Amino acid sequence: MPGELGRRRNALTVANGGRTRLAPTSGDPGRATFLELFFDLVYVFALTRISARAFEDLAVEKGMAHGWTAVTGGGKTLLLLLALWAVWQGTAWTTSRYDPQHTWLQVIVITALACSMVMGVAIPRAFTATGVMFAVAYVVAQVSRPLILMIALGPHPYRRLKLRMTIIYAATGALWIGGALLSTNSKVVLWTAALFAEYLAARCGWPVPGLGRSTVSRWDIAPEHLSDRYQQFFLVALGETILVAGFAYSKGPYDAGHAAAFGLALATSIVLWRIYMQRAGQILAEAVGKARHPATVGRSSADTHLVMVIGLTAVAIGYELVIDHPIERLPMAWVAMVIGGPMLFLAGRARFEYEVFSRVSPSRWIAILVLLASTPLVVRVPGLVAAATALVVLIAVAVADTRRAHGRPPEAAAPPR
Repeated sequence: MPGELGRRRNALTVANGGRTRLAPTSGDPGRATFLELFFDLVYVFALTRISARAFEDLAVEKGMAHGWTAVTGGGKTLLLLLALWAVWQGTAWTTSRYDPQHTWLQVIVITALACSMVMGVAIPRAFTATGVMFAVAYVVAQVSRPLILMIALGPHPYRRLKLRMTIIYAATGALWIGGALLSTNSKVVLWTAALFAEYLAARCGWPVPGLGRSTVSRWDIAPEHLSDRYQQFFLVALGETILVAGFAYSKGPYDAGHAAAFGLALATSIVLWRIYMQRAGQILAEAVGKARHPATVGRSSADTHLVMVIGLTAVAIGYELVIDHPIERLPMAWVAMVIGGPMLFLAGRARFEYEVFSRVSPSRWIAILVLLASTPLVVRVPGLVAAATALVVLIAVAVADTRRAHGRPPEAAAPPR
């Protein structure tokens, strides 16, 4: 059981000629280390930069916000968010497969921390003045991780996997750095191609001609540690919604409309936390541990949490816009944040529920349909009404979850077979 694994520490290093070499975990290192929590703090800053960049694209004259500018700006911001997620996820998986207390693992985390901070600083102007800074930081983070592991593993069979990963990240790194030197449109194309190639390679077992490929379902992971990392990143993203709302309201003015918008933003963050943690968010480790192929469920959960985090980021952007313009009607691009953000979060949460329980509560899909149906209406009302509509729907989901669990024993994890 994951709890038992978390209470016992297996030796994650092996002796080799009088030296100590890294080896994959055969147990569970338990909760995240302080260094990993420190690493997560960088993402609080980085996500606020993502929101700030998206806000700049949307907080323009309403005529422009209706047009292509909002779409292209949103796509470019999403690309940067996916790059940030790729660095965080790769680091989290590494500390869940190897001993996070090992010196080499700490070097990996510190390197990723520094690179993520540089990426965060570069985000606002990543497609203009700071493109090279962003690209180099990303490539260093992605290439250094498998390269360090390849050295630390020594003759271990997993070393071949790290070699393939290093080769692929070096190849896509050329696209990242080469794209950074080109025009904005070329940059977007090459960076998108690089991210897609990396995602596809990961799903296919990092294939390299002559070196073979691996099967993700056979990877060893630490369920408790990995689920802990996903939960922490979700809290980082949720905390970012509170930070953005707080910064927006602190600029003033402090009249009734702006105060109400801030109150709605704070209440929405609380309800989102409640929906996430209602049972499934508490027992992800149990679900991963019970799965026939734990690594496959772990990888699927990564994609699910990414969807929820994108939804939370959209929520944060939407509430910043509403706090700034509480009594104005929202253009469609703004409605996509205020209403689309909760919809995306609920879609990710529905998949999360399926990964843990092999079912999806009807309240998730009903809520998504209600939000979708409300879209033509909320474009005709003040921003406060649109935000309140989203909050009421989310509260209904939270209440449905509470009623379903009331008076019943805690539901056990039952991941898909």
